[in-house]
Amino acid sequence: MIVRVLMMFAMLMVSCSSTLVVQPQWSTAQELETLNGDWIYVEDKTEGRPMERLGPPMASSFSLKVEGQTVILNGHGSGHKDVKIALDGSVTEVKDSAATARYQGAWKDGTFAYDVNFERAVSSSNSLKTVHRSFRMTPEGLLVTVTTDPPIVPESIAIYRQAEDIALPEMAKATIADAGWLAGNWVGTRSSGSSIEERWSPPLGGAMLATSRTVNTSGQMVAFEYLRIVERDGGLVYIAQPAGRTPTEFYLTALSSTRAVFDNPRHDYPKRIVYELSAEGELSATTGYLIGGTPRRFEFKREE
Repeated sequence: MIVRVLMMFAMLMVSCSSTLVVQPQWSTAQELETLNGDWIYVEDKTEGRPMERLGPPMASSFSLKVEGQTVILNGHGSGHKDVKIALDGSVTEVKDSAATARYQGAWKDGTFAYDVNFERAVSSSNSLKTVHRSFRMTPEGLLVTVTTDPPIVPESIAIYRQAEDIALPEMAKATIADAGWLAGNWVGTRSSGSSIEERWSPPLGGAMLATSRTVNTSGQMVAFEYLRIVERDGGLVYIAQPAGRTPTEFYLTALSSTRAVFDNPRHDYPKRIVYELSAEGELSATTGYLIGGTPRRFEFKREE
C-alpha cells in the first residue's frame, strides 16, 4: 500500500505545477482506490494537544470501500453501517430512533471529504449538528481530519494505516519463567463497584494460562476473557480472547522482575498492555495506546 501511494505521488509531481491541475479520470480512479480497505489508528498529529489527550479523531479502526464513484463507510462512529456516499454531492439519508443523519461527500484535489448533518428531536440533549471528516493519502499513511459544529473539541488530525503497513515491534528476549511473578489469583474492584479477577497459572511447558471475569454489583457476570502468555522466537507473546473471540496477540517489548509490557500497534485498541507488581505486592494492569492518551487501569490484590 505505501509503495503504491509513493508511486501515485510521483505521478502527481510530474503532472502538477504550483497550481493544482485536475487529473485525468484514470488517475482519479487510481487515487480513489488507495482509500480501499481497513484503516487502523497510528498517531495523533494534532498540534498543541497535551499528551493525556492524544488519541484517534474518530474510531480507532474503520473501513472505506470504493465502488465506482461511491464510497461505502463502516465504523465511522455514527453507528450506521454500509453508508453509501456518492461523489457527485448528492445526499444519503439515514434514520434511526435518535436522529436523521444526512451524509454528503465529494472528491476534490486528492481528498475525500464528507459532512454528516443531524436532525434531532427538540427534546434531544445532544447538541451536535454537523461532523466534517476528510481523508487524504500521504507518504505517512491516510491523513484524517475531523471537525464538528458546534466545536465540541478543536480540529483533530491523525494518521491511519492498513495493518500490513504498520511495523510490528521487536520482541524483548525472555522465557516464561521470567514472567513467573504474575502467577496467582488476583482480585479487584472497579470504579463501578463491579468485581474483576485474573487467575494466572504458574509457568510450565513454555506457557502461563489465565481466565478473567467481571461480575457486576447484582452478581451477574458481565465479561470474561481467556488469556495466555507463551514462549515464541526467544520472547513472550500475550494472547487475549475477550468473550472467547478470535485471539489477538501482543508482543513483549520490555520485562523486569516486576513489570511486563506487551505491544501490538496493528490492533485498534488497546495497543499496549502493561502489568506491574508494586513493592507492596499488589498488581496493576493498564491498557491503552502506545503514545499518550489516558490508559485504563485495573488494580488487584493477591487472593490468599
